[in-house]
Amino acid sequence: MPTTTPNTNAHNTAHILTEALPYIQHYAGKTIVIKYGGNAMTDTVLQQGFARDIVLLKQVGIHPVVVHGGGPQIGQVLQKIGKESEFIAGMRVTDDETMDVVQMVLGGLVNKEIVGMINQAGGRAIGLTGKDGDMIRARKMEMTLPANADQPATAVDLGQVGEVEAINPHLVKLMEKDRFIPVIAPIGVGEDGSAYNINADLVAGKMAEVLQAEKLLLLTNTPGVLDKAGTLLTALSKQDIIHLSNEGTIQGGMLPKLSCATDAIAGGVGGACIIDGRVKHAVLLELLTDQGMGTLITP
Repeated sequence: MPTTTPNTNAHNTAHILTEALPYIQHYAGKTIVIKYGGNAMTDTVLQQGFARDIVLLKQVGIHPVVVHGGGPQIGQVLQKIGKESEFIAGMRVTDDETMDVVQMVLGGLVNKEIVGMINQAGGRAIGLTGKDGDMIRARKMEMTLPANADQPATAVDLGQVGEVEAINPHLVKLMEKDRFIPVIAPIGVGEDGSAYNINADLVAGKMAEVLQAEKLLLLTNTPGVLDKAGTLLTALSKQDIIHLSNEGTIQGGMLPKLSCATDAIAGGVGGACIIDGRVKHAVLLELLTDQGMGTLITP
């Protein structure tokens, strides 16, 4: 029979698959917790690419757990009702009215949209909030701004902003065993039944720790952690992070990302990486290729 020569694209595809094989073997049967947010959640092409990436991971025997944010969507709804968003040290100040919007947007609109995209791509996703099955126990976050030249250390009230007190992973583990993909909105519940808005990065980090995940991926809107000149820092230790925070290089929304990453590693997570969610297939590039991307957090 006559033979045909595969075209360049076919050769490239075969090369990519063979390159991915050792990584698939390494991660097979293990849990990867992925915090999904930023531009990756608002750009249609990136949304579809993310959904396909998650389905592919599950198909080859890896267990992705998605924890999502929704800050821009919350901000848009608040703007529509004439309410201004306020942030302190990267945390959204959340009064009763804002909490109602958070639950509607995160637990409803955003969560169901992500679930729908994954299912449309051939997966079996199920949407959850931390209130389901009493999964995420929360307590009110106490925050004190550090002293500076202008004022002493100051306690601030963030309203119904919480921090994770405990996570019950039973429901997530059941889903993993039955080939479902958990998609989790970062809403916790207090002892009195009150709902708390929890930073999605912090929930992802604690979830990864409780599940003893092999890796924690935090998608953001930058290539990773940048120095003052805008150059990507490819690896950071805990001491590096403390130094960069003290000198003001790291600030705002990057602070909780790095805090949760270092805590997760200290708690037994195999590795943590902050990657650029604006890059199509960022999750696969980090997990299944020699190239990798973003900033790796080391002990």
